[in-house]
Amino acid sequence: MFNLKTITFDQIKTSSIALEFDEVIPDEIYSWTEADFAKYQVPIGNSRFPITDFFKITVEGEADGSADVKMILNGDLNRVKYIGCKMSDGEIICNSSVDLHVGAEMSGGSILVKGNAAAHAGREMSGGYLEIEGDTKEFTGASYIGEWRGMTGGQILVRGNAGKQCGECLTGGRIHVMGNCDILAGIHMTKGIIEIEGDVNRWPGGQMKNGNIIIHGFLGRLLEGFVLDGIVVDPVVEGVVFEGKFIKYTGDIGLNGKGSLFLDAEANKEKLTEYGELDDEYTSIREYRNL
Repeated sequence: MFNLKTITFDQIKTSSIALEFDEVIPDEIYSWTEADFAKYQVPIGNSRFPITDFFKITVEGEADGSADVKMILNGDLNRVKYIGCKMSDGEIICNSSVDLHVGAEMSGGSILVKGNAAAHAGREMSGGYLEIEGDTKEFTGASYIGEWRGMTGGQILVRGNAGKQCGECLTGGRIHVMGNCDILAGIHMTKGIIEIEGDVNRWPGGQMKNGNIIIHGFLGRLLEGFVLDGIVVDPVVEGVVFEGKFIKYTGDIGLNGKGSLFLDAEANKEKLTEYGELDDEYTSIREYRNL
């Protein structure tokens, strides 16, 4: 028999200091009743306060495990961070924009954010699915400060724009940005896919050693560490076909990198003359290839 436990959090009031929800994940609360929530105190800064001071919590149904849990968070969640942090199963729906670290270190399950997400969305996630209907700030799917391993698996979909250093230190998984992306997408990446449908400010793939970046929009500026391979049509990347004509580069040669950067040929035709010759802005790359 199929079980489903729906836990609805209806906000009563907000806090000027962010509530930390890393303990309030399906893995931990699948067996909780409303009485259990009434006893729970949520971390806020250096203190803890009753979660029921901030949310009216309604529990419906039964769950045999975290996979049977659906959490619905209603209200203004801009000061609620670590939503879904380290979750391995279940479903979370956030009917608002959210604070830092949504989906950080998640290994399974799904999170839907019906708004924007602050920095470090999907940080170091290893599995699962994170969808953000709005924009994300910096370090989406990236590593945390001082670490060198970012997202290793799973999928992130950003329907809006992404901030700087999206996919920093990416070592697996897939990030899909349907809007524009700020500087240094995929910096230090070693594996995985970053697909950007909009425009990119500049310098994607800096110091990347491997992996794939696909840009369907216009790239403002390319790093000199990328060498032109030529024009490719309908490239297949990790089993996925990306339809269209692309300018393909390999880099970052400064680190002997073998990563692949695909730029939509039509959107970036000014970087080539008749899709074959480099323009003056990129003569330094041509000169490097002729060494």
